[in-house]
Amino acid sequence: MTTKYDVYAIGNALVDMEFEVSDEFLAKYKIDKGLMTLVDEDRQNELLDALGGNPKKQQCGGSAANTIIAVAQFGAKSFYSCKIASDPIGNFYFQDLQDNGVDSNLETHNRHSGTTGKCLVMITTDAERTMNTFLGITASIGTDEVDATAIKNSKYMYMEGYLVASPSGKLAAIKAREVAEAAGVKTALTFSDVNMVKFFKAGLQEMIGPSGVDLLFCNESEAIHYTDSSDILTAREALKKVAKTFVITLGENGAMIWDGVTFIDIEPYAVKAVDSNGAGDMYAGAFMYALTHNHVHASAGKLASLAASKVVSQFGPRLKFSETQEIKKQIFGDK
Repeated sequence: MTTKYDVYAIGNALVDMEFEVSDEFLAKYKIDKGLMTLVDEDRQNELLDALGGNPKKQQCGGSAANTIIAVAQFGAKSFYSCKIASDPIGNFYFQDLQDNGVDSNLETHNRHSGTTGKCLVMITTDAERTMNTFLGITASIGTDEVDATAIKNSKYMYMEGYLVASPSGKLAAIKAREVAEAAGVKTALTFSDVNMVKFFKAGLQEMIGPSGVDLLFCNESEAIHYTDSSDILTAREALKKVAKTFVITLGENGAMIWDGVTFIDIEPYAVKAVDSNGAGDMYAGAFMYALTHNHVHASAGKLASLAASKVVSQFGPRLKFSETQEIKKQIFGDK
Protein backbone atom coordinates (compact mmCIF):
# COMPACT_ATOMS: atom_id res chain seq x y z
CA MET A 1 0.00 0.00 0.00
CA THR A 2 1.32 3.42 -0.96
CA THR A 3 1.24 5.96 1.87
CA LYS A 4 1.70 9.71 1.84
CA TYR A 5 3.87 9.70 4.97
CA ASP A 6 6.56 7.40 6.30
CA VAL A 7 6.15 8.54 9.90
CA TYR A 8 3.40 10.45 11.71
CA ALA A 9 4.33 11.72 15.17
CA ILE A 10 2.47 13.37 18.00
CA GLY A 11 4.11 15.17 20.88
CA ASN A 12 4.77 18.37 22.73
CA ALA A 13 5.68 21.57 20.93
CA LEU A 14 8.51 23.26 22.80
CA VAL A 15 11.06 25.77 21.61
CA ASP A 16 14.39 24.39 22.82
CA MET A 17 16.78 27.04 24.14
CA GLU A 18 20.28 25.71 24.84
CA PHE A 19 22.72 27.16 27.36
CA GLU A 20 26.13 26.09 28.62
CA VAL A 21 26.19 26.08 32.43
CA SER A 22 28.39 24.96 35.30
CA ASP A 23 27.56 22.44 37.98
CA GLU A 24 27.74 25.38 40.39
CA PHE A 25 24.93 27.12 38.50
CA LEU A 26 22.72 24.03 38.81
CA ALA A 27 23.51 23.80 42.53
CA LYS A 28 22.90 27.51 43.13
CA TYR A 29 19.45 27.37 41.55
CA LYS A 30 18.63 23.93 43.01
CA ILE A 31 18.20 22.29 39.60
CA ASP A 32 18.21 18.49 39.44
CA LYS A 33 21.06 17.58 37.11
CA GLY A 34 20.44 15.21 34.21
CA LEU A 35 16.66 15.22 34.48
CA MET A 36 13.72 16.89 32.79
CA THR A 37 11.82 18.94 35.37
CA LEU A 38 8.52 20.68 34.73
CA VAL A 39 8.45 24.26 36.02
CA ASP A 40 5.95 27.12 35.97
CA GLU A 41 6.39 30.22 33.86
CA ASP A 42 7.70 32.37 36.72
CA ARG A 43 10.41 29.86 37.56
CA GLN A 44 11.43 29.54 33.93
CA ASN A 45 11.64 33.31 33.56
CA GLU A 46 13.78 33.47 36.71
CA LEU A 47 16.20 30.97 35.18
CA LEU A 48 16.16 32.74 31.82
CA ASP A 49 17.14 35.99 33.54
CA ALA A 50 19.93 34.22 35.42
CA LEU A 51 21.19 32.67 32.17
CA GLY A 52 21.29 36.04 30.45
CA GLY A 53 18.57 35.13 27.96
CA ASN A 54 21.03 34.46 25.11
CA PRO A 55 20.72 30.81 24.10
CA LYS A 56 23.55 29.10 22.23
CA LYS A 57 20.89 27.56 19.99
CA GLN A 58 17.14 27.97 19.60
CA GLN A 59 15.08 25.47 17.62
CA CYS A 60 11.61 24.03 17.53
CA GLY A 61 11.69 20.95 19.68
CA GLY A 62 10.04 18.58 22.00
CA SER A 63 11.21 14.98 21.90
CA ALA A 64 8.96 13.76 19.08
CA ALA A 65 9.53 16.97 17.10
CA ASN A 66 13.29 16.38 17.16
CA THR A 67 12.67 12.82 15.97
CA ILE A 68 10.28 13.74 13.17
CA ILE A 69 12.68 16.41 11.89
CA ALA A 70 15.44 13.77 11.84
CA VAL A 71 13.10 11.49 9.87
CA ALA A 72 12.59 14.28 7.33
CA GLN A 73 16.26 15.22 7.12
CA PHE A 74 17.23 11.65 6.26
CA GLY A 75 14.77 11.80 3.39
CA ALA A 76 11.47 10.41 4.65
CA LYS A 77 8.05 12.05 4.46
CA SER A 78 6.79 13.11 7.85
CA PHE A 79 3.87 14.73 9.67
CA TYR A 80 3.73 16.24 13.17
CA SER A 81 0.70 16.88 15.39
CA CYS A 82 1.22 19.37 18.21
CA LYS A 83 -0.23 22.50 19.84
CA ILE A 84 1.21 26.01 19.83
CA ALA A 85 -0.05 29.49 20.71
CA SER A 86 -0.49 32.52 18.45
CA ASP A 87 2.60 34.23 19.82
CA PRO A 88 6.02 35.02 18.29
CA ILE A 89 7.57 31.82 19.68
CA GLY A 90 4.70 29.85 18.16
CA ASN A 91 5.26 31.52 14.79
CA PHE A 92 8.95 30.61 15.04
CA TYR A 93 8.01 27.02 15.82
CA PHE A 94 5.69 26.63 12.83
CA GLN A 95 8.22 28.19 10.44
CA ASP A 96 10.99 25.92 11.70
CA LEU A 97 8.86 22.82 11.06
CA GLN A 98 8.09 24.03 7.55
CA ASP A 99 11.73 24.87 6.86
CA ASN A 100 12.62 21.27 7.72
CA GLY A 101 10.04 19.80 5.36
CA VAL A 102 7.62 18.54 8.01
CA ASP A 103 3.88 18.73 7.34
CA SER A 104 1.75 19.42 10.42
CA ASN A 105 -1.71 19.98 11.83
CA LEU A 106 -0.65 23.62 12.32
CA GLU A 107 -1.36 24.21 8.65
CA THR A 108 -5.08 23.56 9.16
CA HIS A 109 -5.74 24.15 12.89
CA ASN A 110 -6.40 27.52 14.44
CA ARG A 111 -3.78 28.88 16.83
CA HIS A 112 -4.76 29.40 20.44
CA SER A 113 -4.31 32.27 22.87
CA GLY A 114 -1.69 31.57 25.49
CA THR A 115 2.04 30.89 25.58
CA THR A 116 3.97 28.44 23.43
CA GLY A 117 6.02 26.07 25.57
CA LYS A 118 9.76 26.47 26.09
CA CYS A 119 12.44 24.09 27.28
CA LEU A 120 15.66 25.40 28.83
CA VAL A 121 18.34 22.86 27.95
CA MET A 122 21.34 23.36 30.22
CA ILE A 123 24.54 21.61 29.17
CA THR A 124 27.41 21.04 31.62
CA THR A 125 31.03 20.37 30.67
CA ASP A 126 30.51 16.60 31.06
CA ALA A 127 27.98 16.80 28.16
CA GLU A 128 25.08 16.02 30.49
CA ARG A 129 21.86 17.77 29.59
CA THR A 130 19.45 19.09 32.20
CA MET A 131 16.04 20.37 31.12
CA ASN A 132 13.61 22.72 32.83
CA THR A 133 10.39 22.87 30.86
CA PHE A 134 7.40 25.19 30.96
CA LEU A 135 4.83 23.38 28.85
CA GLY A 136 2.64 26.40 28.19
CA ILE A 137 -0.19 25.62 25.81
CA THR A 138 1.20 22.21 24.86
CA ALA A 139 0.08 21.00 28.30
CA SER A 140 -3.45 21.04 26.92
CA ILE A 141 -2.69 19.07 23.75
CA GLY A 142 -5.63 16.72 23.28
CA THR A 143 -7.61 14.57 20.91
CA ASP A 144 -8.43 17.60 18.72
CA GLU A 145 -4.78 17.68 17.66
CA VAL A 146 -4.87 14.08 16.41
CA ASP A 147 -5.02 14.02 12.60
CA ALA A 148 -6.65 10.67 11.79
CA THR A 149 -6.29 11.17 8.04
CA ALA A 150 -2.53 11.68 8.30
CA ILE A 151 -2.16 8.65 10.59
CA LYS A 152 -4.06 6.41 8.18
CA ASN A 153 -1.75 7.61 5.41
CA SER A 154 1.45 6.72 7.30
CA LYS A 155 3.63 3.64 7.74
CA TYR A 156 4.36 4.38 11.42
CA MET A 157 2.58 6.36 14.13
CA TYR A 158 5.12 7.53 16.74
CA MET A 159 4.30 9.02 20.15
CA GLU A 160 6.51 10.47 22.85
CA GLY A 161 6.31 9.28 26.44
CA TYR A 162 6.26 12.85 27.75
CA LEU A 163 2.60 13.06 26.70
CA VAL A 164 1.73 10.81 29.64
CA ALA A 165 2.36 13.71 32.07
CA SER A 166 -0.69 15.55 30.69
CA PRO A 167 -4.11 13.87 31.12
CA SER A 168 -5.31 15.29 27.79
CA GLY A 169 -1.98 14.47 26.15
CA LYS A 170 -2.25 10.87 27.25
CA LEU A 171 -5.75 10.67 25.78
CA ALA A 172 -4.44 12.13 22.52
CA ALA A 173 -1.72 9.47 22.35
CA ILE A 174 -4.22 6.70 23.07
CA LYS A 175 -6.54 7.97 20.35
CA ALA A 176 -3.65 8.16 17.87
CA ARG A 177 -2.65 4.60 18.72
CA GLU A 178 -6.20 3.34 18.33
CA VAL A 179 -6.58 5.06 14.93
CA ALA A 180 -3.28 3.52 13.82
CA GLU A 181 -4.19 0.02 14.99
CA ALA A 182 -7.58 0.16 13.29
CA ALA A 183 -5.92 1.24 10.03
CA GLY A 184 -3.13 -1.34 10.18
CA VAL A 185 -0.48 1.35 10.72
CA LYS A 186 2.50 0.31 12.85
CA THR A 187 2.80 1.94 16.26
CA ALA A 188 5.94 3.25 17.95
CA LEU A 189 6.66 4.81 21.34
CA THR A 190 9.61 6.30 23.15
CA PHE A 191 9.60 6.28 26.95
CA SER A 192 11.35 9.69 26.70
CA ASP A 193 12.67 9.99 30.27
CA VAL A 194 13.11 7.72 33.27
CA ASN A 195 10.92 10.06 35.34
CA MET A 196 8.00 9.30 33.01
CA VAL A 197 8.53 5.61 33.76
CA LYS A 198 8.93 6.14 37.50
CA PHE A 199 5.91 8.36 38.03
CA PHE A 200 3.54 7.58 35.16
CA LYS A 201 3.97 3.87 34.48
CA ALA A 202 0.24 3.13 34.57
CA GLY A 203 -0.37 5.89 32.02
CA LEU A 204 2.35 4.53 29.75
CA GLN A 205 0.67 1.13 29.93
CA GLU A 206 -2.54 2.78 28.71
CA MET A 207 -0.66 4.43 25.85
CA ILE A 208 0.91 1.11 24.88
CA GLY A 209 -2.45 -0.66 24.98
CA PRO A 210 -3.32 -4.33 25.46
CA SER A 211 -1.71 -5.49 22.21
CA GLY A 212 1.62 -3.74 22.75
CA VAL A 213 3.35 -1.43 20.30
CA ASP A 214 5.20 -2.52 17.20
CA LEU A 215 8.36 -0.59 18.11
CA LEU A 216 9.64 0.77 21.42
CA PHE A 217 12.63 3.01 22.10
CA CYS A 218 14.12 3.25 25.61
CA ASN A 219 17.42 3.47 27.41
CA GLU A 220 18.80 1.00 29.93
CA SER A 221 17.47 2.79 33.01
CA GLU A 222 13.98 3.16 31.53
CA ALA A 223 13.88 -0.51 30.51
CA ILE A 224 14.87 -1.68 33.99
CA HIS A 225 12.41 0.61 35.79
CA TYR A 226 9.49 -0.14 33.48
CA THR A 227 9.89 -3.90 33.85
CA ASP A 228 10.77 -3.77 37.58
CA SER A 229 13.95 -5.69 36.77
CA SER A 230 17.30 -5.76 38.49
CA ASP A 231 19.39 -6.03 35.32
CA ILE A 232 19.14 -5.38 31.61
CA LEU A 233 19.04 -9.03 30.55
CA THR A 234 15.92 -9.62 32.64
CA ALA A 235 14.42 -6.35 31.44
CA ARG A 236 14.87 -7.14 27.77
CA GLU A 237 13.03 -10.43 28.12
CA ALA A 238 10.16 -8.67 29.88
CA LEU A 239 9.96 -6.03 27.14
CA LYS A 240 9.00 -8.73 24.63
CA LYS A 241 5.53 -8.59 26.21
CA VAL A 242 5.39 -4.80 25.70
CA ALA A 243 6.63 -4.43 22.13
CA LYS A 244 6.98 -6.64 19.07
CA THR A 245 10.36 -5.04 18.38
CA PHE A 246 12.42 -2.66 20.50
CA VAL A 247 15.67 -0.76 20.89
CA ILE A 248 17.48 -0.30 24.20
CA THR A 249 20.14 2.37 23.87
CA LEU A 250 23.20 1.90 26.10
CA GLY A 251 25.04 5.20 25.76
CA GLU A 252 28.74 4.69 25.12
CA ASN A 253 28.11 0.93 24.98
CA GLY A 254 25.97 1.12 21.86
CA ALA A 255 22.55 -0.46 21.76
CA MET A 256 20.70 -3.77 21.76
CA ILE A 257 17.86 -4.41 19.35
CA TRP A 258 15.12 -7.04 19.41
CA ASP A 259 13.89 -7.49 15.84
CA GLY A 260 11.14 -9.88 16.82
CA VAL A 261 13.31 -12.95 16.29
CA THR A 262 16.76 -12.30 17.68
CA PHE A 263 18.80 -9.81 19.69
CA ILE A 264 21.27 -7.67 17.79
CA ASP A 265 24.14 -5.84 19.47
CA ILE A 266 25.01 -2.50 17.87
CA GLU A 267 28.55 -1.28 18.44
CA PRO A 268 28.98 2.36 19.48
CA TYR A 269 30.88 4.97 17.51
CA ALA A 270 33.57 6.49 19.69
CA VAL A 271 33.26 10.27 19.92
CA LYS A 272 34.00 13.05 22.38
CA ALA A 273 30.57 13.99 23.69
CA VAL A 274 29.85 17.66 24.30
CA ASP A 275 26.03 17.61 24.48
CA SER A 276 23.79 14.57 24.99
CA ASN A 277 20.63 16.55 24.22
CA GLY A 278 18.61 14.93 21.44
CA ALA A 279 20.73 11.79 21.07
CA GLY A 280 17.81 9.47 21.73
CA ASP A 281 15.51 11.53 19.53
CA MET A 282 17.99 11.39 16.65
CA TYR A 283 18.45 7.67 17.17
CA ALA A 284 14.71 7.06 16.84
CA GLY A 285 14.42 9.28 13.76
CA ALA A 286 17.30 7.66 11.90
CA PHE A 287 16.09 4.19 12.89
CA MET A 288 12.54 4.77 11.62
CA TYR A 289 13.86 6.35 8.42
CA ALA A 290 15.80 3.14 7.75
CA LEU A 291 12.92 0.80 8.59
CA THR A 292 10.54 2.70 6.29
CA HIS A 293 13.09 2.52 3.47
CA ASN A 294 13.49 -1.26 3.35
CA HIS A 295 16.53 -1.64 5.59
CA VAL A 296 16.76 -4.41 8.18
CA HIS A 297 16.96 -3.71 11.92
CA ALA A 298 20.73 -4.27 12.09
CA SER A 299 21.38 -1.69 9.37
CA ALA A 300 18.87 0.68 10.96
CA GLY A 301 20.74 0.34 14.24
CA LYS A 302 24.08 1.16 12.63
CA LEU A 303 22.65 4.24 10.93
CA ALA A 304 20.98 5.39 14.14
CA SER A 305 24.10 4.80 16.22
CA LEU A 306 26.29 6.83 13.87
CA ALA A 307 23.70 9.63 13.68
CA ALA A 308 23.39 9.80 17.47
CA SER A 309 27.20 9.87 17.86
CA LYS A 310 27.34 12.88 15.53
CA VAL A 311 24.67 14.68 17.52
CA VAL A 312 26.40 14.27 20.90
CA SER A 313 29.66 15.60 19.46
CA GLN A 314 28.08 19.02 18.81
CA PHE A 315 25.59 21.39 20.43
CA GLY A 316 21.92 20.95 19.63
CA PRO A 317 19.63 18.00 18.87
CA ARG A 318 19.89 18.24 15.08
CA LEU A 319 22.25 17.60 12.21
CA LYS A 320 22.49 19.51 8.96
CA PHE A 321 20.90 17.94 5.89
CA SER A 322 24.35 17.47 4.33
CA GLU A 323 25.44 15.55 7.45
CA THR A 324 22.49 13.16 7.33
CA GLN A 325 23.21 12.42 3.67
CA GLU A 326 26.86 11.72 4.45
CA ILE A 327 25.83 9.36 7.28
CA LYS A 328 23.47 7.50 4.93
CA LYS A 329 26.23 7.15 2.36
CA GLN A 330 28.67 5.88 4.99
CA ILE A 331 26.26 3.16 6.16
CA PHE A 332 24.32 2.28 3.02
CA GLY A 333 26.72 3.32 0.26
CA ASP A 334 24.89 4.73 -2.74
CA LYS A 335 21.63 2.85 -2.09
